[in-house]
Amino acid sequence: MSDKDTSSVSEAEIAVYWQEENLLPPSAAFVAQANLTDRAIFERFGLDNFPDCFKEYADLLDWDQTWHTTLDSSDAPCFKWFVGGRINASHNCVDRHLALNRNKVALLFVPEPEGEAHQAITYQELWVRVNETAALLQDFAHLKAGDRVTIHLPMTPELPVTMLACARLGVIHSVVFAGFSGKACGERAADSGSRVLITMDSYYRGGALLDHKEKADEAVHAAAAEKQAIDTVLVWQRKTGGYHSATPMQAGRDHFMNEVLPRYRGKRVAPVPMPAEAPLFLMYTSGTTGRPKGCQHGTGGYLAYAAGTSKLVQDIHPNDVYWCMADIGWITGHTYIVYGPLALGATSVLFEGVPTFPDAGRAWRIAEQLGVNIFHTAPTTIRMLRKLGPDEPAKYNYHFKHMTTVGEPIEPTVWKWYHEVVGKGAAVIVDTWWQTETGGVLCSTMPGIHSMKAGSAGPAAPGIHASVLDEDGQNMPAGSGKAGNIIIRNPWPGLFQTIWGDRERYVKTYFAKYNKNPKSKDWRDWPYFPGDAAVLAADGYYRILGRVDDVINVAGHRLGTKELESACLIVNEVAEAAVVPVNDEIKGKLPEIYIALKPGVKASKTIEQAVVKAIEVEIGKIARPRHVWIVPDMPKTRSGKIMRRVLAAISNGSPVGDITTLANPEVVEQVRIMVQGK
Repeated sequence: MSDKDTSSVSEAEIAVYWQEENLLPPSAAFVAQANLTDRAIFERFGLDNFPDCFKEYADLLDWDQTWHTTLDSSDAPCFKWFVGGRINASHNCVDRHLALNRNKVALLFVPEPEGEAHQAITYQELWVRVNETAALLQDFAHLKAGDRVTIHLPMTPELPVTMLACARLGVIHSVVFAGFSGKACGERAADSGSRVLITMDSYYRGGALLDHKEKADEAVHAAAAEKQAIDTVLVWQRKTGGYHSATPMQAGRDHFMNEVLPRYRGKRVAPVPMPAEAPLFLMYTSGTTGRPKGCQHGTGGYLAYAAGTSKLVQDIHPNDVYWCMADIGWITGHTYIVYGPLALGATSVLFEGVPTFPDAGRAWRIAEQLGVNIFHTAPTTIRMLRKLGPDEPAKYNYHFKHMTTVGEPIEPTVWKWYHEVVGKGAAVIVDTWWQTETGGVLCSTMPGIHSMKAGSAGPAAPGIHASVLDEDGQNMPAGSGKAGNIIIRNPWPGLFQTIWGDRERYVKTYFAKYNKNPKSKDWRDWPYFPGDAAVLAADGYYRILGRVDDVINVAGHRLGTKELESACLIVNEVAEAAVVPVNDEIKGKLPEIYIALKPGVKASKTIEQAVVKAIEVEIGKIARPRHVWIVPDMPKTRSGKIMRRVLAAISNGSPVGDITTLANPEVVEQVRIMVQGK
């Protein structure tokens, strides 16, 4: 990096330092079996054929009634897809597979305790469970189409069964990640207007049987504080024959699902044909400020996009054993564990626990035991497995044809370990970029068509027309090395419909930035702004740099935090790195770096100096950190994501806020003492 003045760089432009990596083509063996090898798909899904091109995805589904309007933009930007059509998501994920594949495994449940047997749930058994649960929800809980239900369940079969039972009735489900507090659950229930909460007494995590029912009482109180009454709490039991919670059941309000369900044995509920534009679910995502946003996803458009991208991007065939190691409490689990794979009639693996318990070989043992051939996880998990068991994959006899990374940019160093060690040099990798709000993949290589490139998501997916703009809406040229704000010029079926109960916030957050005419009914006037920064290479591959907010402005130089962290990982001893901005009287902000070391490596000044040197060499002296802290562990959520917010608060002497959702809250005080002293 030169020391030239960059103070005139626009707010959209971010310093970009990752080098463009070499292209790596898919193997001939993969291409020979791929669902998509026809490059003409990008012509079929071109803007000249928009929006009718998405009929190709919708035709993957069974429709009770065909639509008359593919895209209705009369209430832009609250777009409606396949208007006039009627469809049921539960039928499409379960019933329609019975004629030919009733005894095929739909869900393979792997409990966290290795001594507990796996459950292979066939499509026939899933159909029975979904019907009986739907009958209970309809008759006992008095739920009907359009009602909202909050689901606070862990990664057990009861979660997809409950979701599909809701979908069968047209009831809108709102799944809250099990690791969230009862208060967070209650706030979401209040926002959605749920009067029914579905939960579980306990579940396994990290070797412990956690009390989960206690959060239900907290949720009821939190909802009541916001004037929303939860009058029915349905409690699944993790282990039959006993109640494993210290929290008493409340008479009249709390009911064991295991006790009520036998009343509905043999009951069948016809799937309700829902309008395509009717909401299927709400998924709450945190805002940078204010309340969480209830992203409302429609039935027909979302399901079509989930099925289409599962087939073409994930390359899922009906005979594949597919394992997405996400949590269904996040959008990745909704789209790529439940709705996408099941709509295609595939076998989807459901894992209760953490991939590093009881050791870092657990994931690869599962893959070996179940014959998994498609593996899907996040860079956070990949870094964690690389840190704790870099040589573990080689010990197991599994063979992935395809692997996915999702959720955040992945450093080229980590990508190469994923490809060479986890994928054994044979698997095709898709580095996907999308969001809770988008319903499915926006940018990715098509695995049977495009070459892979470490650190780059790839081109826009079929039917997705992206651009990189500066703050004034001007295109940033491909190959310029300059970054800007990535936008999508057109709507697509997976795009969420609105923020539940807050249309104004929906428009302001995602569309107002580049909209020139707020009264327009033309979709061309409503480009979608996801809030991410990106750079477009000369070959048409997008490299996502993370949130526009994830930059540090050092004396006018805008530095992307992911690239600073990537430089840290060049140091061999470093397993994980987190960069946060710290206030500086002279330069405004400076980067401060937290690193965790690989097992068996002792902290030393030499390692700290090596990290500083790596940053200076890779990026430049302008990026020199104020301090490098070697910590025993990073504060992480239970999904393994580093809570940079907590580290930034410690560096700046601010309150760390709520840390109840962390997997290791005790680490916060250890790090605070290290940085601030006692």
